[in-house]
Amino acid sequence: MNTNIDNFNSVRKPKIFNQSASFVEGWYWVLPSQSLFVGEVKPVTILGRDLVVYRGEDRRAIILDAYCPHMGTSLAQGKIEGNELRCALHRWKFDAEGICVDVPDLDEPVAVKAKTWPVAEQYGIIWVWTGETPQQPLPFVLDWENQEFDFALGGEFSINCHPHLLLLQGIDTQQINIVYKLPLKMVLEKQELNQNAIIFRTITNITNKSFWFKLYRRFFNSSLSYSICYWYGTTSIITFGNDLTHLHIIFTTRILPGGKTQGQTILMCKKRKGILGKLINKLMLKLGKRISDRLLKKHDKILQNMRFYLKNPIKADLSIIQFINHLERQKPLNHETWLLPREKERVEEVREEREKRQKWRDELAND
Repeated sequence: MNTNIDNFNSVRKPKIFNQSASFVEGWYWVLPSQSLFVGEVKPVTILGRDLVVYRGEDRRAIILDAYCPHMGTSLAQGKIEGNELRCALHRWKFDAEGICVDVPDLDEPVAVKAKTWPVAEQYGIIWVWTGETPQQPLPFVLDWENQEFDFALGGEFSINCHPHLLLLQGIDTQQINIVYKLPLKMVLEKQELNQNAIIFRTITNITNKSFWFKLYRRFFNSSLSYSICYWYGTTSIITFGNDLTHLHIIFTTRILPGGKTQGQTILMCKKRKGILGKLINKLMLKLGKRISDRLLKKHDKILQNMRFYLKNPIKADLSIIQFINHLERQKPLNHETWLLPREKERVEEVREEREKRQKWRDELAND
């Protein structure tokens, strides 16, 4: 038996994997770019934290904490002025960096800053980094640097299971080989790209003798490449194809209260020239949507009643174990606060200490 399997501790409770109270610091999807117009501000709750996202005249998406640092009014009720957001209650105005730049009836603005978060837009999606400074890039397709591509947004979905359980189905070789009865034999090899990204891949032969697979082998030979790249444990990029073409299906997810999954699918393929090329890409993206919808529907029925516990791993479970081990080495943050676990404890300690000091002062004053 493989050493990695022998060393796997199925008793120790993971800090991150399949846990609702924590997640990995990284890039997370917020909403489709097309749903946020210039001059519009929207409230969103991401990983338990209330935020607002707005788009100013320069068309950039900006994300801040949801509540005004003055009195806690919801900034979602505010008004966009140029590239700045003005609070609805006392009309304090904040720029794209969160700095207060105007307070009515005051000669100078107050030295106050609303909390802002790093934002990026790619693949038709607005993304937020859940820390101070991005440490890694947005999830990307390998070997696609500086290359043009076509993409289409699939559907937004919700599944009654943790995102990790949903996404690891892409490396469950027993399910692929036996349950789905696909004409493939999957033996995956892993490669860790960086602290937050890991890829599993294989090249396999198609053995099915049906008409359509015979036709495929005639034009593209019998081999098919398959890979799945995980970013932050919550975004997976599934790639399959041959020497001529590849289709990429992205499942990007985030956890909801109670351990449920909210996600968005994105379909991608390399840009082709000419009318025929555009038609091929349109058909491929449409095929990708049908495949992703079918996978989600099938997994929803199985996973919503699953209690994951890898008690007796076998060799076929090696990729799942490698995924969990990779995830557990990443930086965990607490749901809602977006702080390190120890930071949250420290904040509570400081608050309790302040309350004790205030109680002591009140007692002295009463004496």
